Amino acid sequence: MADAREILDQLTVNTIRTLCMDAVQKANSGHPGAPMGLAPTAYVLFKLFLKHNPKNPAWIDRDRFVLSGGHASSLLYSLLYLFGYGLEIADLKNFRQWGSRTPGHPEYGDTPGVETTTGPLGQGIANAVGMAIAERHLAARFNMENGELINHHTYAMCGDGDLMEGVAMEAVSLAGHLGLGRLILIYDDNAITIEGATSIAFTENVRAKFEAMNWHVVEVSDGNDLEQIAKAIQAGKDAVSRPTLVKVSTHIAYGSPNKQDTADAHGSPLGDEEIRLVKEFYGVPSDKTFYVPEEVLENTRKAVTYGQGFEDTWQEIFDTYKREYPDQAAQFVDAVSGFLTQGWDADIPVFKVEDGPVATRAASGKVLNAIADNLPVLMGGSADLAPSNKTYLNNATVFQKDAWKGRNIRFGVREHAMGAIMSGMYLHSGVRPFGGTFLVFADYMRGAIRVASLMKLPIIYVFTHDSVAVGEDGPTHQPVEHLASLRAIPGLNVIRPADANETTLAWKQALTTMDSPTALILSRQKLPTLDVSQRDGEFNYGAYTIKDAGDKADLLLLATGSEVHICLAAARILEDDHKILASVVSMPCWESFERAPAPYKERILPSAVTRRLAVEAGITMGWHKYVGMNGRIIGIDRFGASAPGGTVLKEYGFSPENIVKNALALVKK
Repeated sequence: MADAREILDQLTVNTIRTLCMDAVQKANSGHPGAPMGLAPTAYVLFKLFLKHNPKNPAWIDRDRFVLSGGHASSLLYSLLYLFGYGLEIADLKNFRQWGSRTPGHPEYGDTPGVETTTGPLGQGIANAVGMAIAERHLAARFNMENGELINHHTYAMCGDGDLMEGVAMEAVSLAGHLGLGRLILIYDDNAITIEGATSIAFTENVRAKFEAMNWHVVEVSDGNDLEQIAKAIQAGKDAVSRPTLVKVSTHIAYGSPNKQDTADAHGSPLGDEEIRLVKEFYGVPSDKTFYVPEEVLENTRKAVTYGQGFEDTWQEIFDTYKREYPDQAAQFVDAVSGFLTQGWDADIPVFKVEDGPVATRAASGKVLNAIADNLPVLMGGSADLAPSNKTYLNNATVFQKDAWKGRNIRFGVREHAMGAIMSGMYLHSGVRPFGGTFLVFADYMRGAIRVASLMKLPIIYVFTHDSVAVGEDGPTHQPVEHLASLRAIPGLNVIRPADANETTLAWKQALTTMDSPTALILSRQKLPTLDVSQRDGEFNYGAYTIKDAGDKADLLLLATGSEVHICLAAARILEDDHKILASVVSMPCWESFERAPAPYKERILPSAVTRRLAVEAGITMGWHKYVGMNGRIIGIDRFGASAPGGTVLKEYGFSPENIVKNALALVKK
């Protein structure tokens, strides 16, 4: 016979289930099945294991919880309500509605207790890996014998769909390699997807696969057995040298007489009559919606008292730490607060014209290293391309298993995971991540960039080999549509510097921007150094006049990146040989220019000058809004070709002579 504790636990689990069902039913939209099956596991985790303070969801030493299968959001919202995060029943009733704190998929910043935006499957797992990386790094950097400031775990909950996604497997592989022992992934093995049984497309041995990737695996045969679930999670915590997969066998829509273990329960409301039958099966009032017994709320809200106790104990440790290690304490506060350490930009180089041409990727590497020496939170790497991307921190070690202090991350050839891991690192707080690859491979990580932009995370993406000037590697490695593709992502700042000094300014802008990610678009080939070292203010507006013909300008030449110096050469020919005056405008960041004050934009692109020629080694999409009806664009609306880079550029019209030819045609209209 069940004792009072067991009865209360079961009542709480069933309350979670009914809240999820009712929220989905009221919204007439959502996914009830997974929350119903996962409720026991989620309850055990939140009640017995999660170290958290619901009244301070930002407490640095909290355990992180990521719901990678974001479609099961009603489960997370029900937990956040019950455990005291500030949500109310009214929020659950407003599930999936305009302006609510309970959107269809969890959104970072909308709901207290939501650690990251999830929904695109697999990315939440990679976010969790990033959080676990940040945790290990901060623990190695700041924990002292007499003061352990960082001592927490990262938990993520996923389903079959997550594990089918490539980004998840990339991240799982890296986590196993790094031995992230404080990462615990709970897998809802309910054998159902939208189309039917998972067996129609997913028959691999998940346990063997994870074990092959150096994960510890624990299986729970009955997802309703609270004691078995608790033992499995504890086994994960005990496996300190490698991450753990807790594989829980559950029933989707558990308790539904007509929809349990069916695909129908995945993404559709159960219906009023079916919900009545389920509630009867659970033994709760079938005539009430959003019903929460007082004893259930009393049970779950104890987390508020316990949570304050966790933080109070930590605060005592930190107070002692400040007295014994004042310098480290100050650095810790800077790190977790996101402050740029005083003097972070003191050693950034200024490039001189007489020093000669410099590839912007090379300039970026010099700037990055100059900053990294003074900004210890800067941490990142490349998708196996650090020597080409120039993203290696020369005075830092490599982040590896049992070498957690390292700031250089070897992401391996895992672009999508790299992007999502970087987001998780920043969301954890304490580090400022960057990551690099070739621009053409931005496609592989686009999903992660999009979600980072949605969350307004100041991630820095370093994309090198930025045009057909890549040359002999041919069209597979020559980006043409990628600038337009990245510019299409709302909130992402895409900066394509024209030379080494613009690259310096681009890094400064990226690091001082705290509400959006930045993509740095950098050349492999050397570019002439232009005298723009004093243009900080104008550069931050996204465009400026680098050669000003004033009111006498016959036309405007607009360009970004490696095409700016070609336009300058063309402007000289136009003036010397044809007596035509052209102002040249460098437009490194369209997004910044769009935010600039209207008078500034009019000064840079005067409406009186309607003859405009834009030059960029990419597709022409987007340039029409700047050149207008009377303008022209020199771009590449087809794929590249395999040949030396200079040859490809010339054949595609990126030469002073072709710019002059097009400019003359404009002026003679």
